Amino acid sequence: MKYLKFLILGVIFGIVLSKSEVISWYRIYEMFKFDSFHMYGIIGSAIILGIVFIQVIKRRHLKSIEGTEITFAPKNMSVARYLIGGTIFGLGWAMTGACPGPMFALLGHGIGVFLVVIASALVGTLTYGMIRDKLPH
Repeated sequence: MKYLKFLILGVIFGIVLSKSEVISWYRIYEMFKFDSFHMYGIIGSAIILGIVFIQVIKRRHLKSIEGTEITFAPKNMSVARYLIGGTIFGLGWAMTGACPGPMFALLGHGIGVFLVVIASALVGTLTYGMIRDKLPH
C-alpha cells in the first residue's frame, strides 16, 4: 500500500508518454532523420523544466517524501564517463527503438517483446552494480 502512490504516478507518466507520442517508433525515427521538431521540443522542454525544478529545490531546501532534505552531489565531468555511457545508452536506444522511460508503457500497449527489453535492462543494471567500482567515475 505504501508504494501505491508510485504506481499511480507511473501510470500517469505512461499515459503522458503515450498521448505525447514519445513512445512512437516513427517519432523517434523522425527525430534521428531531423524530419520533425516534435521529439526535440519534448526533450528540450524536459531539460528546461528539469533546470527550473532543480533550482527551486536547491533554493527552497525542499524535502523528499520521507522528510529528508534533497541534496545534489557534484559530479565528475570526465569525457570518458559520458562518452562510454552515452554510447551504451545510444546503442540500447537504437536496438530497441525506445529509450528506457517508455519501456513499461510500450509493454502496456501490448508490445510483448518489451519483456525481453525490460529483462535486459535489469540484467544491465545488475551488471553495472557489480562492476561499478572498476568504471571511470
